[in-house]
Amino acid sequence: MSREYGETWVYESLVGGIPGLGISRTLAVALQFAIFEVGVVALGWYHGVWNAVAAGTVAVAVAAVGSVEMHRLGAKNRLLGTPPEHKRLLFGSSIEIVLGVLAFIALVTYLFAWENTLLDRLFGSQPPIPVVYLTLLVLWDLTYRIGTSWWSAVVALWRAVHVDLSPDERATVRRLDAENIGFSAVQLALVPFLLTEPVLLGAVVGHVLAVAIVCSLAILLT
Repeated sequence: MSREYGETWVYESLVGGIPGLGISRTLAVALQFAIFEVGVVALGWYHGVWNAVAAGTVAVAVAAVGSVEMHRLGAKNRLLGTPPEHKRLLFGSSIEIVLGVLAFIALVTYLFAWENTLLDRLFGSQPPIPVVYLTLLVLWDLTYRIGTSWWSAVVALWRAVHVDLSPDERATVRRLDAENIGFSAVQLALVPFLLTEPVLLGAVVGHVLAVAIVCSLAILLT
């Protein structure tokens, strides 16, 4: 099934839009996980920052699950008989990128300008440059998926208020909204590493609760 510009997440466009790179979604996610995980373990071993390996592995796994969910939510939303305005709002606006960038900047600001012990605890007082590079790359992956989950929830609420659906499609979108709650809840796997960082802990838990509330409203109003 062909997909026009504006009918995919930016992540999906990157995976499917590279000329000559005809790989399946499953393989793309597997490669994403493998490349990042090899980087986490190799750099942890080479630079002796083993404290960061467990946190990095969980973060890479959460990002990989997020990639699977983005493919699933994207494909299922495209099959809906909703008006073009819905799909243009969900995919074509690329607002998930804006939300991801804002979340990423807020996170980097916290890590480097706010008094916290997270970096010292994971990487020591002088983090190696390759470790910092990979860490920021993985964190961007996570925050982009946070932005996607948030925007999916907001558009779901808009759809519930403005779009009339058939009974079968109402059942489908309720499942999609419930799946988005699960999509965001996966990020709670990061909580054990944030117990000494109340600001980050509150941000992650607050994000999950907010998505759950908005999607639950969408389910009730559909």
